[in-house]
Amino acid sequence: MEGNLQGPDKTSKVEESAASHSAVDEMCCLLKDNRAGKRRGIYSVCSANRLVLEAAFAQAKQDGSPLLIEATCNQVNQDGGYTGQTPAQFRDYVHTVAKESNFAAERLILGGDHLGPNPWRTRSAEAAMEKACAMVSAYAAAGFNKIHLDASMRCGDDPRILANEEIAERAARLCEVVEASAPAASRKPVYVIGTEVPTPGGAQEEMEIEVTSAASLRETLDVYHRAFSRRNLLSAWERIVGVVVQPGVEFGNEAVADYVPAKAAELIQSILQQKGIVFEAHSTDYQTAESLRQLVSGHFGILKVGPELTFMLREAVFALARIEEEWIAGERRSEIRTVIERVMVEHPENWMAYYHGDESQVRFARAYSLSDRIRYYWPNVEISKALARLIENLRESPTPLPLVAQYLPRQAEAIRAGAIRNDPVAIIHHKVRESLTRYAEACGFVLGG
Repeated sequence: MEGNLQGPDKTSKVEESAASHSAVDEMCCLLKDNRAGKRRGIYSVCSANRLVLEAAFAQAKQDGSPLLIEATCNQVNQDGGYTGQTPAQFRDYVHTVAKESNFAAERLILGGDHLGPNPWRTRSAEAAMEKACAMVSAYAAAGFNKIHLDASMRCGDDPRILANEEIAERAARLCEVVEASAPAASRKPVYVIGTEVPTPGGAQEEMEIEVTSAASLRETLDVYHRAFSRRNLLSAWERIVGVVVQPGVEFGNEAVADYVPAKAAELIQSILQQKGIVFEAHSTDYQTAESLRQLVSGHFGILKVGPELTFMLREAVFALARIEEEWIAGERRSEIRTVIERVMVEHPENWMAYYHGDESQVRFARAYSLSDRIRYYWPNVEISKALARLIENLRESPTPLPLVAQYLPRQAEAIRAGAIRNDPVAIIHHKVRESLTRYAEACGFVLGG
């Protein structure tokens, strides 16, 4: 078929380059194992939160695994994105956290997610694509070596429904820029294509999920292959490692749609008709351990997780705040929950379009929604100061174990076992790693996983 992704010599190329022990080559070998029927894969940490990254480095270091960290086009771009960081700045930031976490830089894979015109979609298509080209050039120049090309979002002067051929043509245009911008001395990036994804950050309304059909997958690959061929990008085409599809997973503010393998059976079989690629699953947050294992076994070799990790961070911080209320004198308390609520109300732009209902429902969602819009507010100066005060308070006056057990029972067990210190940051890391361990086990990194 025209859309086949692996030429006769692609496997040997991957095997030869694996000897270099680069993290990208190791990832490619994991994905090859996945296609061969082994429950092997890699998870992608989609977060810029320092505490989450520290936990991820600790998990990967313990597992002896590479670590894939990805930034989205809205999060990091040449204009700063909502993190205020360019791709080069994000790279330097992640490498700094890795160094301080004693994680070897050569075990790190940096990825760009949904790279395309989305941040500028209100402009004309050409204006938005020019900005997108500048963005992918910056990602490539900064050494990001896994690139998801996504030009599916309609722009200001586009028709209501954007043709697949146009989406693929724009993605190929972006790929051409990446190929020209990647440092000559470095390994050329690998690519992920496809756009049938759950809503970034979780569904906003009633979840209506349609699993990608095998026919749709074939059409996507054919259309993209023609677009890459027209731009003489067949060498880049051989480096496509994954395609994004909808396996039937999603989460909203209060509910999770769990993976049902039977509904994706035809899709699962269809990937083996293509050469050299696996599926990439987005919005796998909150899936059960068994569902994650089934996804990896179904050739979803790349699992994306983001909001769940900051949700776990939030759970830990709220529990520590309750401990503080019981243990620390009133005048010394951080009042972090009050600070978070006030800042979110004063600056509603990051949650208003996502939370609906009466005042009490919206207040509940701000604190507890699975879409975790709090994640946008941790960098806020007032919230950062409150978190620092909370940590300082519980370090200066260590919490008695029975009080830790009341609000954080699994972390209390870990303290008793000597696995972690009775320290608020260690407790937060351990809480985040509850999720990361589930992903590591599903991908075969943890003994018995």
